[in-house]
Amino acid sequence: MQNIRLTNGVELPILGYGVFQVPPTECERCVSDALSVGYRMIDTAQAYANEEGVGAAWRKSGLKRDDIFLVTKVWISNSGEQRAAESINESLRKLQTDYIDLLLIHQAYGDVFGTWRAMEQAYRSGKVRAIGVSNFQEARFFDFAHYVDVKPMVNQLQCNVLIQQRGIEEVLHQFDCRLMAWGPLGGQGVDGVRDSEVLAEIGGRYGKTASQVALRWLVQRGVIAIPKSSHKQRMEQNIDVFSFELTEAEMKQIATMNQHDTGTVNFADMQFVKYLIETYG
Repeated sequence: MQNIRLTNGVELPILGYGVFQVPPTECERCVSDALSVGYRMIDTAQAYANEEGVGAAWRKSGLKRDDIFLVTKVWISNSGEQRAAESINESLRKLQTDYIDLLLIHQAYGDVFGTWRAMEQAYRSGKVRAIGVSNFQEARFFDFAHYVDVKPMVNQLQCNVLIQQRGIEEVLHQFDCRLMAWGPLGGQGVDGVRDSEVLAEIGGRYGKTASQVALRWLVQRGVIAIPKSSHKQRMEQNIDVFSFELTEAEMKQIATMNQHDTGTVNFADMQFVKYLIETYG
């Protein structure tokens, strides 16, 4: 497994397992399967309501805590310095751990600066090893990163071969922030990654599937990816992307597949923001 080094020296696997929309009743089994086939980074969130399943799975895995990289996110209902601090302690309890490896702000709304102060305090006290954000699009990310003390080390965004997030690369580089891809194989209004004839043709040269090519393309870009599957065989396929390397020509060919540079979810849409604030704020 290839690792990525964050600006503070913390290293994490470039490929992990995501549990978005994994039901709480299934989460422990899915994470146990993921760990058994070699995943060592698990991405969850307070809003997913399955942190407890992640905690139970890694505890029963027989793996040392230092061998696992746990990611979770502060939800908008827990925004603000006091509420965020309390929610971090609750996440620690549910994950059955003394520290979180990477903690993200889940949405760019609510009292994000208050939340960040709580996260900075957790970072300085050792409860959290690295901090970052999720779903902060280009202008919002720049505004936020410009004003905070500890700069975001990761920005988790919708990213795959059809949504390549090229536009935000320059500002992420400016703050030495790493891109983490949710939806690396599609989903959330994106179809065509797994069924792509272009990816299947390239994969045929290496004995790989279209999905494996799509993940390999992200890895070679230096993008951290967190594919999700509830099927163990597919988990095994998704992690098996380190035995081949795409050529420069193939990387460029796949780059022409870009359709939505900033994603199919517009996190600046007024109705979306109104829904978030009125429902969870």
